Amino acid sequence: MGRLRFLTAGESHGPALAATVEGVPAGLPLTADEIAIDLARRQRGYGRGARSTSIEQDRAEILAGVRHGLTLGSPIMLLIHNRDWANWTRVMQVEPLTDEQATELAAMIAAGDKKATPITHLRAGHADLAGAVKYGFGDVRNVLERASARETAARVAAGAVARALLAKLGIDVWSFTAEVAGVGMDPANATRSREETEASPLRCPDPNAETRMVARIDEARAAGDTAGGVVEVIATGVPIGLGSHVHWDRRLDAALAGAVMSIPIVKGVEFGLGFEQTRRFGSAVMDVIEGRNAAGEWGRTTNNSGGLEGGISNGQPIVIRAAVKPISTLPRPLPSADLVTGQPVEKGHYERSDICVVPATGVVAEAMVCLALADAALEKFGGDSLAETLDNLARYLEWSALGPAPSPIAGVAGPSGAAPAESE
Repeated sequence: MGRLRFLTAGESHGPALAATVEGVPAGLPLTADEIAIDLARRQRGYGRGARSTSIEQDRAEILAGVRHGLTLGSPIMLLIHNRDWANWTRVMQVEPLTDEQATELAAMIAAGDKKATPITHLRAGHADLAGAVKYGFGDVRNVLERASARETAARVAAGAVARALLAKLGIDVWSFTAEVAGVGMDPANATRSREETEASPLRCPDPNAETRMVARIDEARAAGDTAGGVVEVIATGVPIGLGSHVHWDRRLDAALAGAVMSIPIVKGVEFGLGFEQTRRFGSAVMDVIEGRNAAGEWGRTTNNSGGLEGGISNGQPIVIRAAVKPISTLPRPLPSADLVTGQPVEKGHYERSDICVVPATGVVAEAMVCLALADAALEKFGGDSLAETLDNLARYLEWSALGPAPSPIAGVAGPSGAAPAESE
């Protein structure tokens, strides 16, 4: 069990989304305003639909685990109300339908109300078919309400809590859009600052590439299609030693990959050079170690490994890229089949959707990276209070800057290199 864990609950058109974050040390300053920053970032971006830009203005209420602006060490409960719930109260109500309510719902279906009508036309690329078969549903809405990307708002709220903790540890996590629909940014043309990038339509540091990306999104919109891309997440200030090489489930790269891959729209994750490493010889891939400076920091000539070696953070920035598939809900649906009859149908169900969510996915990926790093940091440094965690971190950094202790094995050198070991 990790030191920090979280759970989310709620349906896309239900009353609210909720998140519970457990394991945060006591004494961490935390306010709803801080969480609101990331929730707003998630809702922006060229290619978003009406729900993200006008219907929902997300804000998380802190209902437990915080008193007078400081965490208590107990579970933190967050609640995000769905403003669109007012239009779905009968369709998505929690309590059993009375005879009168059932009659009302039947009348809505007979009148052609799309929200009330059971969904049986399956959508390719969604959890519709697999989820309905797994749980024995005859109405796909039981699946899509939870499989919806709307759930990621709760993840971002939970991630904002983890971000606040990481900031106290000197760790910063940020993302940007690296590619949209085959148009990639050129690092040499990444002239925007972080603040300028955040304010841009697609959160891309390369303004020239962003112009072409916007054109590709417009092309997809005109064709009744959707567009995917690639986001890059960078975590700086991560000390050497998070994660471990000793067991598969303690490897930090595995935890980070799993966290980012859990985002429904993500279909691939790579660190540093990633798959490019397979196209080069080893001498052009490995990061040469330059040595340790007076401050005890180990230098590298490159960061092709993306800040991770052997499942452990190595002190370099952690660089993660995620492949974001095009949104599965198409304005012009593909041919499909009916869940109940099993027969082909002209087109799958269409639920209101966006055209491109690559910038928003970057924010969600940040949240998942923050949660994974916070868990790894608490595993390493512990502490029931923030003061204790920070003290443990300071002691570790001081100790690690001194270099390793002399080897207890006779004839093997300590830090001074006085006695070389025998060659193998």
